[in-house]
Amino acid sequence: MYGLISQALEDYVRRGFGERAWNEVRGRAGFGEEDLFVSMESYPDELTFRLVQAATEVLHQSAAQVLEAFGEHWVLYTAQEGYGEMLSMFGTSLQEFLVNLDNLHSHVALTFPDLRPPSFEVERIPGAAQSLLLHYRSERTGLAPMVVGLLRGLGKRFSQEIRVQRLERGAADDHDVFRIDIIETTGAPRG
Repeated sequence: MYGLISQALEDYVRRGFGERAWNEVRGRAGFGEEDLFVSMESYPDELTFRLVQAATEVLHQSAAQVLEAFGEHWVLYTAQEGYGEMLSMFGTSLQEFLVNLDNLHSHVALTFPDLRPPSFEVERIPGAAQSLLLHYRSERTGLAPMVVGLLRGLGKRFSQEIRVQRLERGAADDHDVFRIDIIETTGAPRG
């Protein structure tokens, strides 16, 4: 994974739990004060997973809780770090954005050549205009809770109150399926 993800995790811990918590997470994960994450540099996935595991210990939360909260934070963080305009190019509503997620990742791969993104497929639910199914496929296992957080963060970005439910693994047990219900649109999308 790229250093940008580790930087975002650092930001999540610092903002939500303070500098002391981040220093403890970093130390438990085996990183010193001199270790910095370069956003455009690719790192082994194992390093990111070590940070998540350390965060579970320090924050006294399950991995699912940390990943879900981090997923929501990721959406807001990337927009603040200069990717907001690019995110806006791929949709003006949650549904439109989700349909274009694979296109977004193809665009991002031009800047991050070692990117190994997940794949998303949107399935409309007949008779339910404000609901959809999202099929999520990734070579990385265990990140479904992060997807729940990402979806909640996107709901906030598009000023839409949503309900997200992880339904099942796909028929071949090769992917996760999420149901997203748009409850209410509360305003204009955030920039």
